Amino acid sequence: MAKLILTHEVTGLGEPGDVVEVKDGYARNYLVPRSLATPWSKGAESQVTAIRKARKAREIATLDEAKALADTLAAKTVIVKAKSGESGRLFGAVTTGDIAGAVAEAGGPSVDKRKIEIGQSIKTTGDYKVSIRLHPEVSAKIAVKVVSA
Repeated sequence: MAKLILTHEVTGLGEPGDVVEVKDGYARNYLVPRSLATPWSKGAESQVTAIRKARKAREIATLDEAKALADTLAAKTVIVKAKSGESGRLFGAVTTGDIAGAVAEAGGPSVDKRKIEIGQSIKTTGDYKVSIRLHPEVSAKIAVKVVSA
């Protein structure tokens, strides 16, 4: 088992600044190469506190704010324009960055693309549901409509 400090949020594992123990292969082949975590050491406690302080500054302050923001986002339908062929099949796929940009264009708040979770990859035009983690306890479901550009 490898002991690591998470530098980014990993779904199902933890938040930035958390110290976790994972299997060696998962650490060596996935987390460390993608810069999602760094190896743990005794002197890394200052790094952990710096990561947590930065996370608190970016985090939505209260649970009530997150719930209000979730209600606002749930009421909106976000339109994403993408190049597609005759049958509605996209040239590529809609990414979390595309969705974050579309939320901002629709008058919503700026959303971190790493907090957006797409169930299955979006490769055709149509209507989809996407989840955005606003707070550790609050997740908002938004309607995304993919149209041909």
